[in-house]
Amino acid sequence: MAAKRKKTSKPSSRAAGWHKKPLQQRPGFLIRRLHQIHVALFMEECAASGITPVQYSILSALDHLGPVEQIALSSAVGLDTTNVADVLARLERQRMVKRRISPRDKRMKAVTLTETGRQLLLRVDAGAARAHERTLAALKPTARARFMRDLTQLVAFNNDLSRTPVGLR
Repeated sequence: MAAKRKKTSKPSSRAAGWHKKPLQQRPGFLIRRLHQIHVALFMEECAASGITPVQYSILSALDHLGPVEQIALSSAVGLDTTNVADVLARLERQRMVKRRISPRDKRMKAVTLTETGRQLLLRVDAGAARAHERTLAALKPTARARFMRDLTQLVAFNNDLSRTPVGLR
C-alpha cells in the first residue's frame, strides 16, 4: 500500500505549469473524458440489460466476494456507504441481491448475490468486456499492458487520498 501523503495547498513550480496547458492536455480532464467515453461504451454494449456501470461493479464484486457486509462491499468498489445502500436498494427491488441483518453484527447488513443477479451478470459480462476492449482499442497490446500497469500504479499511489479508498490486490 502507498505511504500516507499529506495534501498540500501550495502548488509546486511543476504544478503551476499545468495552468498554462490547454484543458485537453491536463490529466484530470483526460481521465474524466476517458471515464465518460467508457461509460458511454458500456451503456451501448449493455443497453438491453438496463444495468449501469456502478450496478455492474457491485454485482461483480458480490460474485467475487460472496456474501459480504455492505461496508466491505463499499470498500471493494470504492463508493461511499450511502451510495452503495441506494444502489443495493434498487438491485434488491429487482431481486438481483438480498440484504439481511449481519449474523456477525446486528447493526450491519449483509448482501448476497441472488441467482437472478448472477444470471444478469453472466448476460452482461460479454458486453462489459467489449466496452473494456473498445476503450483500449487505440492501443497496441504492449501499450495496453503498460497503460493498465501505469493506471494501476496511479490508483494505488493515490488511493489513500480518496474519500473511499479501495482495498487493492
